[in-house]
Amino acid sequence: MAVLAAAADVPFAVLPALLVVPAAGALLVAVLPRRRPELLKLVAVATSMVVAAMTVWLLVAFDVDRGADMQFEFRQSWIADLGIQWLLAVDGISLFLIVLTGLLFPIVLLAVDPGHDDRAYFAWMLLLEAGVIGVFCAMDLMVFFLCFEVVLVPMYFLIGRWGHANSAYAATKFFLFTMAGSALMLIGILALAFLHADATGGNLTFDLVELAEAQSLGTTTARWVFLSFALAFAVKVPIFPLHTWLPDAHTEAPTGGSVILAGVLLKLGTYGFLRFGLYLFPEASHFFAPVFLTLGLVGIIYGAVVATMQRDLKRLVAYSSVAHLGFIVLGTFALNTEGIEGGLLQMVNHGVSTAALFLLVGMIYERRHTRRIDELGGLQKAAPVLAAVFTLVMLSSIGLPGLNGFVGEFLVLVGTFNAHRWLAVAATGGVVLAALYLLWAYQRVFHGPAEGGNAEMPDLKLREGLVLAPLLVLIVAMGVYPKPVIERMEPSVDALVAHIEIHVDGFHEPTSRFGADIGVGEGGDDAGDDH
Repeated sequence: MAVLAAAADVPFAVLPALLVVPAAGALLVAVLPRRRPELLKLVAVATSMVVAAMTVWLLVAFDVDRGADMQFEFRQSWIADLGIQWLLAVDGISLFLIVLTGLLFPIVLLAVDPGHDDRAYFAWMLLLEAGVIGVFCAMDLMVFFLCFEVVLVPMYFLIGRWGHANSAYAATKFFLFTMAGSALMLIGILALAFLHADATGGNLTFDLVELAEAQSLGTTTARWVFLSFALAFAVKVPIFPLHTWLPDAHTEAPTGGSVILAGVLLKLGTYGFLRFGLYLFPEASHFFAPVFLTLGLVGIIYGAVVATMQRDLKRLVAYSSVAHLGFIVLGTFALNTEGIEGGLLQMVNHGVSTAALFLLVGMIYERRHTRRIDELGGLQKAAPVLAAVFTLVMLSSIGLPGLNGFVGEFLVLVGTFNAHRWLAVAATGGVVLAALYLLWAYQRVFHGPAEGGNAEMPDLKLREGLVLAPLLVLIVAMGVYPKPVIERMEPSVDALVAHIEIHVDGFHEPTSRFGADIGVGEGGDDAGDDH
């Protein structure tokens, strides 16, 4: 898939710093003197801004000319006897997810006040940031598993302690679902490493690239081990029918928790399929692709239909995530460049748009102390700026051309159409349903007569607008000109598809007349030749 190459020209170890800085910030917040509570938010925001600055530097310093090679590699032995090492690196698949994480955390910390237990809230948020970035950087399976598990604890407490009425139930359900899947993945990781050592006669290793390039497992064994990984990722996405924890978690979580959950935590599952599922087990991924394509399609239609019937605005947005993540799964298991690229792009787009939606729903709740759609109405008259911003974000989520949501969905549908024509045709029904439930919800919340407190609801404040501004800029910029994002993703995606093609008998990526138009020209069909 990619070559791990040391970045000798990197002035400092940026990837370890991206993990250490937020973790150190969490520790600093935890030990700040109680007589200076005003420093808690300042330290938390400053720490997250430092992390955001480093992710922007990472984006600028990323070398497009190196194609699918891993960049900014950091390698440090950890438990030598077991072959475990701190192995961190970035390529086009993980780059924008790291940048998205760096962007969302300072926005959340600035936009949302916890209301109580500020010290613990900010410490958990910073620890959560460290864990998420660790997942996207890890190239050692045990380090990946460690970071994958670390994120459960902060999110459990964020939902349970700062959530709403049934927060304890939602937090427990979230933790049990994801922990059960992760336990199976740990078994799969150990099985893969030990079986690889037996087959090759070498030392034990958890190096992702070494394990993936060796392909040392038999076909049947690889399929079973793939399923142990896939179940953990399917729960984290979540894929229908393992999605039931998500609406409860979103509904009961505080606004900040919902933004991070939708923006980056759900991407741990879809990223896991790309980085580990398809790369480590290409034949098994191809074998089980029809199952995941079907589940992705069901998730698209089911999520949209159930969202249409919701009376709680936040729960409606939660079910919309089930539908959007179904599109990502569909593109991933189309197993071609357009589909995978569209799914990866949609991970970033969904993180931006849905994070903005949850922030806006939180702002409405703070003003009206209700999220019930039938208790809202006519808000556009009292809060025209808030209504305008909500309109832009809603249209992005629908997939309106010219906004970011369209590009990812279009690529997913093109890739799926090339591989499985009728699945793509059926998936377009989800696009229509998304327009139905979001436009209908918007009409009921913002149009019509304004009664009671709705007529006096305050409009968007300057501070709130400034916090939302980066997300609004990205919604428009990535819709109008997505090329800078796509050209950094495409070489790594091409290399992954080439890796699958090499290791699957009879597999050939369907050609597409759209490829030259969607891609970046020179790096298109030949990007995987050197791998």
